Amino acid sequence: MSAEPKFLPLQGFPEYSEQEMKQRAAEFFAEMGSRRTVRQFSERPIAREVIENCLRAASSAPSGANMQPWKFVVVSDPDLKLQIRKVAEQEEHEFYTRRATPEWLEALAPLGTDEHKPYLETAPYLIAIFVERYGKLPDGRKVKHYYAVESVGIATGILITALHHAGLASLTHTPSPMGFLNEILERPENEKPFLLLVVGYPAEDAVVPDIRKKTLGESSVFLRGGNDLD
Repeated sequence: MSAEPKFLPLQGFPEYSEQEMKQRAAEFFAEMGSRRTVRQFSERPIAREVIENCLRAASSAPSGANMQPWKFVVVSDPDLKLQIRKVAEQEEHEFYTRRATPEWLEALAPLGTDEHKPYLETAPYLIAIFVERYGKLPDGRKVKHYYAVESVGIATGILITALHHAGLASLTHTPSPMGFLNEILERPENEKPFLLLVVGYPAEDAVVPDIRKKTLGESSVFLRGGNDLD
């Protein structure tokens, strides 16, 4: 029999004037507009508290049936980072030399990427993000997770945003296949690797590709309705 839902009054939700809302939205856009993926990282250490609070922010994400099907595995040990780099570069070599189609390689060309991933060792933190395909009760029974991939994707976006807000750079790395992360990080079979997030300060000589983001007009469509104020 399903449990009866319990509700609490909504508390702590901020309300701003229209002008304040416009200002906050503009300021946040400007802040996030400076976010760039980098591939040259500094070895500068990062206070663990910063990472912990960014992970707390990520864990505030909405999820299907509130199952919260994410697992963030934070790696700072040099030996583990070396192991991850070695296997990831093996997979990337296969990708660039055998698996990738010409069209895929052409799409990647403006980014200047290749099989070499030194940042997997250089950056102070790697965060391996896993999707929990199902949960486990204390008695061993499985619990289905709903919209698990979508939920983890939302949480990952919040994590990237939180890291940038804290003053850190990040890079999303998705070697394919990624099953080696389960073995190296000793994760259970119900966890599937989603992506590997490289986190740190950008190197002093870091460069980024000369690319642009879509404009609002290119990325968004407004179907005007009766609630529009402008």
